[in-house]
This record gives sequence, structure tokens and C-alpha cells, in this order.
Amino acid sequence: MIIEIGHYALVLALATGFLLSVLPLMGARRGDAALMAFAPVGSVVQFVLVAFAFGVLTWAYAVSDFSVLNVWDNSHSLMPMIYKVSGVWGNHEGSMLLWLLILTLFSAMVALFGRNLPDTLRATVLSVQAWITVAFLLFILLTSNPFLRLDPAPAEGQDLNPVLQDFGLAIHPPLLYLGYVGFSVCFSFAVAALIEGRIDAAWARWVRPWTLAAWTFLTAGIAMGSYWAYYELGWGGWWFWDPVENASFMPWLAGTALLHSALVMEKREALKIWTVLLAIMTFSLSLLGTFLVRSGVLTSVHAFATDPSRGIFILAILTFFIGGAFVLFAWRAPTLKSGGLFAPISREGALVLNNLILTVSTATVLTGTLYPLVLETLTGEKISVGAPFFNLTFGLLMIPLLLAVPFGPLLAWKRGDLLGALQRLYVAAGLALAAGFGLLYAQSGGPVLAALGLAIGFYLVFGALADLWYRANFGKLSFKVAFARLKGLPRSAFGTALAHLGLGVTVLGIVAVTTFQTEHVVEMRQGETAEAGGYTLLFDGMREAVGPNFTEERGHFTVSRGGVAVADVWSSKRLYTARRMPTTEAGILSFGASQLYVSLGDHMEDGGLVVRIWWKPFILCIWGGAVIMMIGGFVSLSDRRLRVGAPSRRAKMAKVALEPAE
Repeated sequence: MIIEIGHYALVLALATGFLLSVLPLMGARRGDAALMAFAPVGSVVQFVLVAFAFGVLTWAYAVSDFSVLNVWDNSHSLMPMIYKVSGVWGNHEGSMLLWLLILTLFSAMVALFGRNLPDTLRATVLSVQAWITVAFLLFILLTSNPFLRLDPAPAEGQDLNPVLQDFGLAIHPPLLYLGYVGFSVCFSFAVAALIEGRIDAAWARWVRPWTLAAWTFLTAGIAMGSYWAYYELGWGGWWFWDPVENASFMPWLAGTALLHSALVMEKREALKIWTVLLAIMTFSLSLLGTFLVRSGVLTSVHAFATDPSRGIFILAILTFFIGGAFVLFAWRAPTLKSGGLFAPISREGALVLNNLILTVSTATVLTGTLYPLVLETLTGEKISVGAPFFNLTFGLLMIPLLLAVPFGPLLAWKRGDLLGALQRLYVAAGLALAAGFGLLYAQSGGPVLAALGLAIGFYLVFGALADLWYRANFGKLSFKVAFARLKGLPRSAFGTALAHLGLGVTVLGIVAVTTFQTEHVVEMRQGETAEAGGYTLLFDGMREAVGPNFTEERGHFTVSRGGVAVADVWSSKRLYTARRMPTTEAGILSFGASQLYVSLGDHMEDGGLVVRIWWKPFILCIWGGAVIMMIGGFVSLSDRRLRVGAPSRRAKMAKVALEPAE
């Protein structure tokens, strides 16, 4: 009975969504306070209903209720509890319910924390959010119902896809969806602004926290997905330019551009039309990613195998929201004021350059992702666009962007001093070059271009630190006074510096592992050794082991350096008994930021075992940099000026003299 109540909760949420889609919008147009007041109440009620339905499905997984088709198809009574819970979103129907839960969560947060918004704007934003919610509720109820029953109920489930039975995949989808769906708020603000025909600096200030939150979670989700693929799939890579990987990367690029564009709009009331367009494009790319993953047009380890009817439904949602938003933009944009003017050499100019490169990069990735699909549809010819295309085009576009990143914070608004910024950065650039060539020398040499790539990474790190150094006036004031100024800087300044520093650390990791990694594919027997990264691996043999719902063969290796054992590592091949599906569990040892990576291959007829061994120097910098960027995002969000949104006009006038300069 509880399952049917969960299903009915979604039906009630749909009815609430229909009311939310119409009544607050009517109230905003008529100035009816009672109708507008329904928006926050209805949004919270809708979230509670969807949360209840999600809780019911989670309960069904926890107790292994195999009378529910979704549970039977994606769970097993012997699975550890953490994977029973993560199994809720380890399938198409459950993951769409998670998407819906996060969508209604963001709507409820706008309702609860958006009390400083004008009543008409909040009502319109929540109505637009309700349009999106209704579309996905219809999609779930009509094509992807997670509460379908089986009669009679099977005695045992079919188990969760083995590659999803991992802690990384337990947290990767929620983080990714918090990013994907978070951009829906930016989209709703943009559509609401176009409906009202009014966009100003206050609008940008209201949008920026939501953009920053979505960007931060999406950064965490992409990094977690990359690390999961790295250690779980046994292939030794951290990025494949897989179409589904690209589907998450494109909203991140567009969201990064939106974040910087909203800053320009807030500070200088410039780039108004462009910022609104970016808000629409970013969420449109999130919807496109949803279509690619669930339509069946792609074959990927990340994609859900779904029937074409679901893809057509999502395509209809995609067409309605993206097409409708662009039609509304085309209608309203000519009536909007473009905003203030600024010199090319200024902080605004640097952020515009940032936007141009990021949007062109997004278009490049989009072209490489969709071109094979379009070509196959039109001609039937199958081609693949792989890493060489993306590395060449995307990599070349990133170089000028990375070089420009440290300049932005050092330039003044409206009209900047390029020579002054160069003078402030020449020490950072010199240290970066020395560090790049020094690291190349320490790693026994390599291409000169690798040293320049490493130097760019160090340059981003030192440039971020230089920004804080000059803001606090170290070197001009006494250390005590400068340190006090540093502590008094707004948290958003520290957040920006951390984000840029984290980007530099990630660049260091990418260049270092690409340049210096080694790979050895060897056939080993018990007692034989192999060398990698200055370490010796002794193969001690295989062991049989049994897990809760799998059996495995485990290979044990003793790792030594200079004849002294320093560690041991296990690498295994598992067979999940219910699905009869094998997986590879790589053995990974970390030495500082570097890793020794061991993956087992096939048994040979002569008794040997194929073993792949990688030495990956500084690879943890890739994900460590992402963590630093994520911390920077949360630090910026903790800035009171972002938490409370735009102050009232009276408060703004009272505090304008006290506001710290940026």
C-alpha cells in the first residue's frame, strides 16, 4: 500500500504543479498578492510531496521489496545497504525521480530564501520552475514510473549494475544533478526577467548565488565522475571525451561564463542581454545532456539504456523550453537596455574575453559531440570524433584563456592599467617559468612545450596568490597591517583566488601526467617482478575471495624501492553472481600526489597473467585542483553579500561608503 501512496504523491505533486504554473503568474500580472502568495507555499508543498515519493522508493530498496519492478530490476537482497540506497538512482526511473527531487528542492529554496525578492519576480520565477517540474512529472508518470508492481513478486532481485556498486557512484549523480538542476533557477530568473521586461544589477545579484552554487556542485560532480571512471573501469585514464562526459562538461563551461558575466552585470550594469542569453544556454545544455543520456542515441558506459519513446518525450521537453526561451528572448531582447560602456582594457574587458573563449570552447565541444549523430541521421555514415580533435581544438582555445585569468582581478573596473597588471605579475610569471623547467628537470626531462604547460599551471597558482598579496598591500605596509587587511578582505575575494588556484593545480596535474606517465603491459607469473616509476612490483600470486554478492580473483603485489618493501597492493577481477557480469578492480597506491596503478588482464595458456602497470606522476593534482575550486565556490557563497542577495535601496545607500573595494 505504501508504494501506491508514493505513486499518488507524485500525482498530487503534478496537480500542485499545474496550479503553480498558472496562479502566481496571473497574480504577478494583475498585482494580486493572494495569488502571488500561493507560489512559495505551493513550491514547498510540491517539494514535500516529491520528497515523500522519493522516500517511499528508497524504503522499497532498503527492505528489498521485489514486488516493485524497479527494485527487482536494480537490487539484490545481499547487496550492502549503501548500494541498496544508491541503487535508487542507479537506473533510469529512479535517477529521474532524483532529478525531480532536486528540482523541487531548488524551487523550495527560492521560496524560503528569496523573501528579499520583489513579489512579482519571485512569483514569476517559481511559476517558471513549476513549468519545468510539470514537464518532468509528466515524463516520469507517463513513461518512467518507478512504482510499477510485479505480481507475483519474485523471490530475488536481478542486482544493480556491478560498475555502479561503488561509493563514487553513490555520490556522483546527486552532486551532478545539483549542478545540472541548479542552473534551472538561473533559467527561470532569465525567463521571468524577459516576461517582466526588466533586467538590472539587482537581478544579477539575485542570480549570482544560484549560479555559483550550481557551478560548485557541478564541479564536484564532474570531478567525482572522472575519478570513479579512473579507478573503477580499470583503463587508467581520467578523461575520454566520451559524449556523456561532454554532456556534463558543456554546462560547466557555459556556467563558468555565466558566473563571470553576472559579475560584470552586477558591478557595472553591462552585458545585460548577454547574461540573460547565457542563463538560457546553460540550462539548455543541461537539458541536452539529459536527452543524450536517456534517449538511446548514444552508447556509453555512462548512458542509460532506454527505449526511443522516452527520448522523443525528452526531445519534446527540450524543444518546448529551449525553443520557447529563445523565442521569448528574440521578442524581448530588442526592448532591453544593453547596459554601461567600458574600455577594452579593464576588468570587464578581461571577463568578456573569458566569456568569448568559454563560449567558443563550448561550441567546439558541442560540435564534436553532435556531429557524428547528425551525420549518421542524415547519411547513415558512422564516424567517431575522439580525443585528437578535442585535445587540439579545445587545448588551443584554453591557452589564451589560462594566460588571461590572473589579469582580470588585477585590472580596475571600467578602465584598467595593463602595464600595471603586467608589473604585478612579472614575478609570478618568472617563478612559474623557473618552477616549470625545474619540474621538467626533476622528472628527467621531456618536451619543452611540457615545461611551458607546467609553467602555465604554476602561473595560475602564483597569480592567484599575487592577487591576494596586492589586495592586502604586502610589501608597502607593515606585515601586521597588511595581514589585518588580508583578513578583512571579502570572502568572495578568497573564493575567487581559490578557484583560480585550483584551476592552476588541475592544469599542473593534466600536463604532468600526460607528459611523464609510463605504461607497462607485461605477462607475469608468481615470483616475477616488474619496474614502474622507480618502484619494483613483485607478483606474489592470486587468491580467491567471496564478497556479499560477488566472487573475485585477487592478485597481490609487493612494492619495493631500493630493495626495501614499502607497501603492497591488491588488484582483482570480480564476477557478480546475479548478473554474471565481470568487473576490474584496479590496485592503486598513492605516493604524495602520484600514483602507482595496477590492473589485471587475462590469464594466458602458459599460466601467466597479463598485468598493466602505470606510473602516474602528480595525477591527484587533477582532482585536488577540482576540490580547491569547489572549496572556493563554497567560500564565496559564505560571503554575506551573496547570501542575502541584493540589499534594499535604503540599506544600500547607507552602506555604500563602507563597502570594501574590489
